[in-house]
Amino acid sequence: MLKFFHYIQSSKKRRSLQKHYEHNMNKDHNTGTDQIYLVTGAAGHLGCTIVSQLVNDGRRVRALVLPHDNLATRLPSEVEIVWGNVLDKQSLDQFFTVQPGVEIYLIHSAGIVTTSLKYQQIVYDVNVQGTKNILEAAMKYQIKKMVYVSSVHAIPELPKGQVICEVDHFDKNLVYGMYSKTKAEATQAVLDAAEKGLDVTVVHPSGICGPNSHAFNYATRLVMDCWEGLLPMGVEGGYDFVDVRDVASGTISSCHNGERGECYILANRYIPVKEIFSTFHEITGKKLPRLMAPIWLAKASLPLCSLYYKIKKRLPMFSSYSLYTLNTNSAFSSDKARLQLGYITRPFPETLADTIEWLKKEKSIF
Repeated sequence: MLKFFHYIQSSKKRRSLQKHYEHNMNKDHNTGTDQIYLVTGAAGHLGCTIVSQLVNDGRRVRALVLPHDNLATRLPSEVEIVWGNVLDKQSLDQFFTVQPGVEIYLIHSAGIVTTSLKYQQIVYDVNVQGTKNILEAAMKYQIKKMVYVSSVHAIPELPKGQVICEVDHFDKNLVYGMYSKTKAEATQAVLDAAEKGLDVTVVHPSGICGPNSHAFNYATRLVMDCWEGLLPMGVEGGYDFVDVRDVASGTISSCHNGERGECYILANRYIPVKEIFSTFHEITGKKLPRLMAPIWLAKASLPLCSLYYKIKKRLPMFSSYSLYTLNTNSAFSSDKARLQLGYITRPFPETLADTIEWLKKEKSIF
């Protein structure tokens, strides 16, 4: 009960600080100038959350959504939808075209996340070439401000025990995995554009989790598997997990408070897998696997786990890359974002409880 009271108090304090900060941000850009926010990847978990927060704040929003993407129905009705693709320059022209005198704030969150270590052309095309197409259009249409959603995976890992902060240069050869390499290459292209005069800021989210993941990302499926008792075992290790709503707020703040050519890590804190299980048990009372396998054993068990999930007709929770990630240094510092963006994070138990409640409302768990 004391722990629950602490969570409530922390949430009240965070909401109070957030309201104070939003009030100041509104004062800064309520200049009477007509503005529009363009958001790519708007049907994704983060993109949809960004769009919803902008609409709730009374902003005019235009979303770029892939044709026939059913998740577009989840977007607020006030949003203007442009059906297109970051690889289709003609659709980008439609996306960027606004009336004269309208200031464009662009948030580029479109991208493909993959845990595969194999080269995938579509991942490279969307994450790298798609970002370059967006940069080209941003300069062509002389936007007011751009925020690029990169990833902490684009930042070279430091030895365990060292704190990872922002860097000012990105090299795909210094990071591991297909996703990391494409995000590193794309991020450097963004910083090169900043050198040429484009007002663009980069944000680096850590492991995004939280409610409203309609495509059921890995963090959400972990919650679903915990609820249904489908986890054959747990895995030692952990990662820095952050609430999608906090990342969205930090990204929006970057539109007005982020400096040109600067990067900001939007993380929370390191959360062991064992803590995820114990917090889940505290919230739901459900029992979870007692076996917490070391990484080496989890790697050796991958073929068996793959067979288990195949029988259950579910995507496997663990892969070589995800196990690698759980064993890496994820001591990310968000001090810069907290200082310059007013970035605030909520307690992890609040995120997990809200995710469970959302899944219940969606009838994804019973």
